[in-house]
Amino acid sequence: MLAHRIIPCLDVKAGRVVKGVNFVNLRDAGDPVEIAQGYDEQGADELVFLDITASHEDRSIMLDVVRQVAERCFMPFTVGGGIRTIDDVTALVQAGAEKVSINTAAVVTPQIISQTARRFGRCATVVNIDPKRVDPDEFKSRTGKDPQHLSRTGKVFEVHTHGGRKATGLEAVAWAREVVERGAGEIVLTSMDADGTKDGYDTEMTAAVTSAVGVPVVASGGCGSPEHMRAVLSPTNNGGASADAALAASIFHYGQFTVAQVKDYLASHGISVRQIAAAV
Repeated sequence: MLAHRIIPCLDVKAGRVVKGVNFVNLRDAGDPVEIAQGYDEQGADELVFLDITASHEDRSIMLDVVRQVAERCFMPFTVGGGIRTIDDVTALVQAGAEKVSINTAAVVTPQIISQTARRFGRCATVVNIDPKRVDPDEFKSRTGKDPQHLSRTGKVFEVHTHGGRKATGLEAVAWAREVVERGAGEIVLTSMDADGTKDGYDTEMTAAVTSAVGVPVVASGGCGSPEHMRAVLSPTNNGGASADAALAASIFHYGQFTVAQVKDYLASHGISVRQIAAAV
């Protein structure tokens, strides 16, 4: 059995790590380079670095910060935010990113997914999908389309871009299938409704997307405890489809739990994780 990955996420704005609730009310969490180095030392499996306002502000990602993090960390490193062209992807890879995460550009110019996969491989091509639950009547009125997939409470999982500011008319499950067909080798699925709440991941949405695609899905948004990770990584709690990895920010950034504590908890509850070797 492949080990599930535990992935801290650095949401960066103006050169600082920030964390908010439902993509707003951001507060400072520290220096991205120092925080990334700390997670590397803790034994995190990967790191995700998202420049969360680059697309909204129509600017390029902060390559200098990417280079500094890449120079100091040995764990795999995914970077997203502000990607508009294949040249932006190339610059990130040259700066040290092992993977690139495409969100807004994937919707605006979907061909960038296949371009990235052809140049750098599917394993380096990540698409970040940010859905929000919306009313189906409002969705149909705005888009002219009948929803294809509804949640148990009758909501539509609608994809948003530009840091969650723009509704796209795309449904998460259908969009996930399309990005995989175009070459995405991994999906980071962030629930806008759960983001920052610490109430747990949207396991229903995660299961719906995971069941629809044949690539790894990283669950994101809402983690408040190791138990929330266990729930989203366990098929028995997830309708038969579990995430391949769990991403979290708040519980790590503010010292509530360490990566090692989370992994110990998961291992003790039967979740396969990569254990951190004890120092000798």
